Amino acid sequence: MLGYRRRVYQPAAFAVDDVDTVVSLARAAGFGHLVVVGDGRPLSTPMPFVISDDGQQVRGHLARPNPVWRAAPCRALLIVPVSDTYISPSWYLSKAEHGKVVPTWNYEVVHAHGDLIAHDDRAWVADQIEALTDTNETAFERPWSVDDAPAEYVAQMQAGIVGVELLVDRLDGKRKLSQNRPEADVTSVIAGLAASGRRAAGGVAEAMRAPASGAT
Repeated sequence: MLGYRRRVYQPAAFAVDDVDTVVSLARAAGFGHLVVVGDGRPLSTPMPFVISDDGQQVRGHLARPNPVWRAAPCRALLIVPVSDTYISPSWYLSKAEHGKVVPTWNYEVVHAHGDLIAHDDRAWVADQIEALTDTNETAFERPWSVDDAPAEYVAQMQAGIVGVELLVDRLDGKRKLSQNRPEADVTSVIAGLAASGRRAAGGVAEAMRAPASGAT
């Protein structure tokens, strides 16, 4: 059973308490940073992943030399940055009214907490590779399949990785998308993002067009 005893700072306007919405956010990113403690110090590694529909299982794999998987079994945190970008105070229409505006950062993020297990099992890892591949290839007109590569080559590549599974017991979602600003400011920020040319601006602007989904 997933818990919502939040460890992420979440003002009410930015909290996402609906599991389906949080899972959708994590799935849209499909990539996060797995954090553990090994030998008394924090360790982190980037990791693509697949997440179950109920949000209670995250599966991925790491290179065999990567020290993170060797910390398992252990508690772990997966940080999933969905979208983020800088917000200039010059974009707020209210700046002209009273000038009481400051810079900020808009973002969407998911934190998954749970117990990490390592899987050095050929069948488990093969299934995870296929699931991860199929999840990311499904949008293409001619999806690539693991079966498209020679079996001996796949086996050789698989020997260099180890599977990891996060059994999630708490899933936190946060969408900070100017929900605490007047509607006119939100509209002007979206326009500012569209004109900014910043790499991540488009994703944040798109998210801001429907910020209420899953938020309280």
